[in-house]
Amino acid sequence: MLTNLEKELLNIIQTDFPVEKKPFKAIGEKLSISEEEAFQLTKGLIEKGIIRRLGATFDSRKLDYASTLCAANVPEGKLEKFVETVNSYNGVTHNYLRPGYYNVWFTFIGKNMEFIENKLKEISEKTGVKEIVNLPAKKLFKVRVNLNV
Repeated sequence: MLTNLEKELLNIIQTDFPVEKKPFKAIGEKLSISEEEAFQLTKGLIEKGIIRRLGATFDSRKLDYASTLCAANVPEGKLEKFVETVNSYNGVTHNYLRPGYYNVWFTFIGKNMEFIENKLKEISEKTGVKEIVNLPAKKLFKVRVNLNV
C-alpha cells in the first residue's frame, strides 16, 4: 500500500518532473519535505519495483532520428543471449517477452532507418536469430498515460 506522500510523488514524477539542476529539491518543495527525503522516497519506490524507469522520453522524429518496433522469433535456447545482445545496443529503449511466434519485441532508435537495419543484421549475426522483423510506424498514435495515484 502506498502512502499519500508516495502517491503525490508519483503524480509529480509522471506529469511534472522538474527539469533543473536539483530536481529532487524542487520535488521536495512541492511535497513540503527535504531534497534528501524526496530522493530517498523515490529511491525506495525504485527498489520496491513500483518505479521501473526514471528518465526522459524524447520524440525521436523531432530530433531527426528514426524509431521502430521490432519482433523476433527467438528459440528458447537462444533467448538469454539474444536479450543480452539486444540490451547492449544504446538505441534499444526497452524489450519484452510475449507469447506467440514472435516472442521478443523491442524498440530501437537510431540516426536513420538504414542505421537501424544494419544494427538488426548485426544482432542477427551475433545471435544466430534469423527472424527479426522491422515494423516502423506508418502513422503515429501516441497515447499519453498518466496514472493519477
